[in-house]
Amino acid sequence: MTFYRDQVQLLRDRLAESPLFITIVAGPRQVGKTTLVRQAIESQAHRFVSVDPSGEAPSARYADLSDTTSDIDGAPRDARWLIRCWQAARLACKQFKIDRPQESFTLVVDEIQKIRHWSDTVKGLWDADRAQGLDMHVILLGSSPLLIQKGLTESLAGRYELVRVSHWSFLEMHQAFDFTLNEYIYFGGYPGSARLIRDEARWRNYVLASLVQPSIDTDILQMTRVDKPALLKQLFTLGANYSGQILALGKVKGQLQDAGNETTLAGYLDLLGNAGLLTGLHKYHVGVARRRASAPKFNVLNTALMSSATPYTFAQAQADRSYWGRLVESAVGAHLCNTAASNEDVSYWRESPHEVDFVICDALRLTTIEVKSGATAGKLSGLEVFSKQHPKTKPLLIGAGGVDLTEFLSYPLAHWLEPA
Repeated sequence: MTFYRDQVQLLRDRLAESPLFITIVAGPRQVGKTTLVRQAIESQAHRFVSVDPSGEAPSARYADLSDTTSDIDGAPRDARWLIRCWQAARLACKQFKIDRPQESFTLVVDEIQKIRHWSDTVKGLWDADRAQGLDMHVILLGSSPLLIQKGLTESLAGRYELVRVSHWSFLEMHQAFDFTLNEYIYFGGYPGSARLIRDEARWRNYVLASLVQPSIDTDILQMTRVDKPALLKQLFTLGANYSGQILALGKVKGQLQDAGNETTLAGYLDLLGNAGLLTGLHKYHVGVARRRASAPKFNVLNTALMSSATPYTFAQAQADRSYWGRLVESAVGAHLCNTAASNEDVSYWRESPHEVDFVICDALRLTTIEVKSGATAGKLSGLEVFSKQHPKTKPLLIGAGGVDLTEFLSYPLAHWLEPA
């Protein structure tokens, strides 16, 4: 049975409207962006082209549309190629609208970030379509750090809507691949690797070679200036191994070869976060400036990145209570980060000897979260101390004596901000 993510219906709803904005579908590598866009347009007239010659082949729906892209399929992927593809889609759209004026037509361009100065070209083409009153939807796909940082806020400001596609949740992996809770905690939420988990060596090689390496070498290093690429890779490896732990960047330098200053490391951590790999949670403070100056708490954004970076097998990871506890906490942190809206924040809190695993908030609501992976809850002094300092907070225990982990992973961050 085919599995549809929520963004499929969102895209269908957008395509049922008159085209108001360019639709940008962005997210980490291998989370199913191309698949869900294809699902959204499968019953509608469209043109689908990929900037990557080795990627998705050009396609069109409806046999009465002539294949006007075949003559440019082998051309260099540059601005001229994009213009010709766009012009071919315009002709197909106009032809289609003669017979079916009430139905939508969509141009989809995959891997758009690989075209140099793509945003300037898209701006000119889109503005020309608006001037001519052309009723053609446009969907562009690409990786988050590239699309968000290169062009969207400059050339295309005010012309696009962003559809974020994040890592797969536990519910999605359970429904699509019958993952158990523990399998999700260890193997994470990459749909492409789901069928490999019975062969752990093969699964590990796939994650490292097909997900981690391309995310860094292609999605970051080829598209963003990084003066010390070896340092960025070391930072990712260190952060994945220390996921769930607080580590000041000053101390991180001592564990890295060719270490740069703390500003450089913080910048590289931002790049890794934008690529959907690794984030550094800040310490909760009321003042934004103090939050940014705090030591980061490393958290992988998909627990497969943590599991594949260590020698533990699935069975060994479950047997080591300390490591499994960090893996569970990392799964909770990843879930919060991946489901947070733009106005919601995820952080941690610590005032020695007291600590709270996660603090989530928006403009009005505040929830503190403690994660317990053992059979008993143990002491919860961190929640108690934080609640005394912030009386309006909602304390939340995940695990023994509190909300079941399966239930917690079944709802987005916003659900846990609601009053108790």
